Amino acid sequence: MDIIKELLVDWGLSFFYLKLILGVIFSFGLTFYSIPTIVKISRRKNLMDEPGARSSHLRKIPNLGGIAIFYSLSVCASIFAFELFDVYKFLFASLIILLYIGVMDDIVVMRAYKKLFVQIIVTLLMVVGSDVRIRSFFGLFAIYELNYFVSVLVSMFTFIVLINAFNLIDGIDGLAGSYSLISSALFGISYFRLGEYNYPLVVLSGVIIGSVVGFLYYNLSNYRTNKVFMGDTGSMILGFLLAFTAINFIDIFIDKQNPQIPRYYLQAAPAIAIAILILPIVDTLNVFCVRMFTGKSPFTADKNHIHHSLLDLGLTHRRSTFYIIVYYLFIVLVAYYYRHLNVNVLLSIVLVLGFFGAYLPKLILKYRKNPN
Repeated sequence: MDIIKELLVDWGLSFFYLKLILGVIFSFGLTFYSIPTIVKISRRKNLMDEPGARSSHLRKIPNLGGIAIFYSLSVCASIFAFELFDVYKFLFASLIILLYIGVMDDIVVMRAYKKLFVQIIVTLLMVVGSDVRIRSFFGLFAIYELNYFVSVLVSMFTFIVLINAFNLIDGIDGLAGSYSLISSALFGISYFRLGEYNYPLVVLSGVIIGSVVGFLYYNLSNYRTNKVFMGDTGSMILGFLLAFTAINFIDIFIDKQNPQIPRYYLQAAPAIAIAILILPIVDTLNVFCVRMFTGKSPFTADKNHIHHSLLDLGLTHRRSTFYIIVYYLFIVLVAYYYRHLNVNVLLSIVLVLGFFGAYLPKLILKYRKNPN
């Protein structure tokens, strides 16, 4: 009997590895081979992103790469991580809705309030319909268990903020794609270490990675023929999925019977999740603070993002992306190393490092202009 159990365990683990590997390969392949067709149609129908005052590119580029990302994610997740759609019944419906709104916005540019309305519907489906919620703050701000109504509001707010914050960092080649790749890898590794119950989420992370790598091949291309942007379609879908994985990551550590006791005794779980997603969070807060400090509406478009500051320093898109990713990986490493600190202390460290990274390029630029 023990031998049979060992064989079943080995087979289960092998089957998981097979699904993970095939998920990564097929998601990469579907994105890689579908983008040239999307680019061809975009050029023929003139569905392009026009350079503007805030643009960091100088020519028209197809911006429907998010369709390829959705295509590979939906197909491969349905095949290799199908268990997720049994547990989270509104996950696929939410992705379909975001696809529709994203494509509409990339083609005709939708009003912000319309996009927000749809995002509220999507988050309601996930938070209320699929019960993807933040149930506890783990002692953050001296708050532990959240009552249902507060939990729903906090979770919906988290989804909407991360969807839009991720959209805001999609301003230079490779940044949004590389960041989603790194974040998915970090969440995937964490899920894997936390047990086989989370294996479908590991596979989903692998599918996201494969899809994004296929997109980055064209997004970082210097050739004129097949260069593509992910557009609002890709950024909203990836932002939504990263919010989904982050909330699930926090929820893993909750003992549903006693929410004040973290299941795996990692009280700083919220701070770790924030560290992994620190770039879009800090970039958005930084931009909003600068706009309000200068008397502007926080929703006014400008060039105060971190990547704009690095471009002003004379860096290329690739170097700016590289430096941003390396710095925020450093923050994740710091958070992981001090993961057993009090959650409030660790969050303070993460935010200080995050805002320091956001303001450093501006300080360097200011020093260059006035060295004395």
